[in-house]
Amino acid sequence: MKKYTVPRLLLVVLIMLTGLSLFSCNSDSPEIPPVKLEDIKGNYKARLITIQGNFRTEKIIGFKVKKDTIAIEDFPVSEIVKSVIKDPAKAEAAIKAMGKVKYDLQYNATVNAGNNVLELTFTPKIMELQIPVDGTNKKAMVLLNAKQKGFYVGMDQSLRFAFSADKITVDGLEISPYDAINYNLPFCIKN
Repeated sequence: MKKYTVPRLLLVVLIMLTGLSLFSCNSDSPEIPPVKLEDIKGNYKARLITIQGNFRTEKIIGFKVKKDTIAIEDFPVSEIVKSVIKDPAKAEAAIKAMGKVKYDLQYNATVNAGNNVLELTFTPKIMELQIPVDGTNKKAMVLLNAKQKGFYVGMDQSLRFAFSADKITVDGLEISPYDAINYNLPFCIKN
């Protein structure tokens, strides 16, 4: 009976090629550039989830992020107006008469290099609204608050943040009872 042997040199070459092919797989992952403060600027689309008490609504909105401001061109005021005006027909008429409401949400961004994100600390200002009802305007002051930081994630270039309308005063009187309105934007993408 004949014995077949594989030359040792061929065996060593095969082992080296196998090792090199496995080694080269370690460096195939895409290179993710570190996040910079300028990366956040741009136009975004987002699903806005609004929660007040047991009521929840969802709406797609667009907004623009500048150096230190999130500019919302069509701020959703329907829950605010319905908190001020209890009659549904009058509230809908007031919302239609008000048209688009603009609001600028101020923020300060810092780089968190370890997580490759920008952390946003918000400083919301009081929103002043003139709500038309029964031929007059009610002056509503809405206290907005951001209890948690927002994040711009460098890996997928998305923005995530939330804020709330904690208190509403109408013509100097605080609305009571009042359920706070929570505005959540869990995933905003750049256009």
